[in-house]
Amino acid sequence: MSDAPLPPPAGLFDRALRRIRGVWHDMATGIGVTADADDSVAAQMRACLDGRGGEVSARNRAAKLAETYLARDAAGRAEFLRDLAGFDADLQAVAVAYERVVAAPDAAARAVAAAALRQALEPPRIRLLTQFTSIPDGMKFLVDLRASLLAMRKSDPLLAALESDLRSLLASWFDVSFLELACVDWNSPAALLERLAGYEAVHSIRSWRDLKNRLDSDRRCYAFFHPRMPSEPLIFVEVALVQGLADSVQRLLDQRAPALDPRAADTAIFYSISNCQRGLAGISFGNFLIKRVVELLGQEFRNIKAYATLSPIPGFRRWLDGRLAADDAVLTEEESSALRAAMPTADTGAAALSAILATRGFQRDPVLAPAVEPVLVRLAARYLLVESAPARGEGRAGRALDPVAHFHLTNGARIERLDWLGDTSEKGVKESATLMVNYLYDPARIEAHHEDYVGSGKRAASSAVRRLVRG
Repeated sequence: MSDAPLPPPAGLFDRALRRIRGVWHDMATGIGVTADADDSVAAQMRACLDGRGGEVSARNRAAKLAETYLARDAAGRAEFLRDLAGFDADLQAVAVAYERVVAAPDAAARAVAAAALRQALEPPRIRLLTQFTSIPDGMKFLVDLRASLLAMRKSDPLLAALESDLRSLLASWFDVSFLELACVDWNSPAALLERLAGYEAVHSIRSWRDLKNRLDSDRRCYAFFHPRMPSEPLIFVEVALVQGLADSVQRLLDQRAPALDPRAADTAIFYSISNCQRGLAGISFGNFLIKRVVELLGQEFRNIKAYATLSPIPGFRRWLDGRLAADDAVLTEEESSALRAAMPTADTGAAALSAILATRGFQRDPVLAPAVEPVLVRLAARYLLVESAPARGEGRAGRALDPVAHFHLTNGARIERLDWLGDTSEKGVKESATLMVNYLYDPARIEAHHEDYVGSGKRAASSAVRRLVRG
């Protein structure tokens, strides 16, 4: 087993991109595509919509169009997307169809006219987008196309409309009923393992040894795949089979620790969930993934009694720093006194806490750590249980401010425990002052917790966590 670093994911993706562009080029120059006098992008798009020739010609034209897009630089791709967005609904045809709905003499005629109106409202660009699914790796091409649109939509309303159309298509094509759940292990294809390492967004995979450790006998990794993207994971979860709730990600990922016999484990810890495709943002698979994995683990290991996470609190420091900069109201008098005693140069408790958090290695300091630990644990409990994101329309009030908390609470988890020194990495200190949280998934209560949170904003939590807030 090598301790060498994994190759950069960009290199892997570049190789795959060169391969598929070669396939598209061969298709575009093959049988069924004849040269047009006007070879502009708009002309290519019109040719795709005209549908001259049979299915082979249609696929080859779509391949040529995809190849044209990828061959361009950033500015050229933006112009390509504007050309594509320009194939919008015919407003005159929409107006005529609407008048027929209004003038319909009865319900039956109105239903027929309404169907015609819906057809008139559908922009031709949707047919263009759909044609890309017929070429090799066309689905992946569309997913990446939406990733580009997401970056540009705020500055260009026309591209925002195109992104909305593509999102609707992808949401239907990537419905969870079409997805396949697979267990990824050390015997999986090397290219897939490289992709997995590149997509890991929570705890970086630094070497082949690190990767193999995460796929050992007391570990599991499950991923959702789409049949049209069989080598591209959509989302994956990493699981550790342990005894009791894990309280430190560094210990959980220690490569020197011996593997535990899975039959001796009583707890499954979900320690990393990573979305892999930026172009599928807003199309949720995570809730289905966790529930499916809980079912599979329960079938494989009858000895597993608890399902929980060891999760980051990525927004905690940002929230806390903002509150400390604004006022001292988040601290009790007792906490302020203890913090000023640990940091005598500070005038207020807020200033003392800010200074301690800015001190490198504060979590190891024999004076600073004992003073700050109970304060941070209490404030983290408040952040998770009380603080809410701004409402975005009806039914959104009460949403947890922390995005990871919102994800797990939406999926029916309970805030079980806060872990001081849970993540002592530079990232863990910067984002959450070393704190992590265990979310507990009780199969018997998942649906009830989900309904309470989504319906009324009630956040399920253990009595120990609730006492931290009340105290």
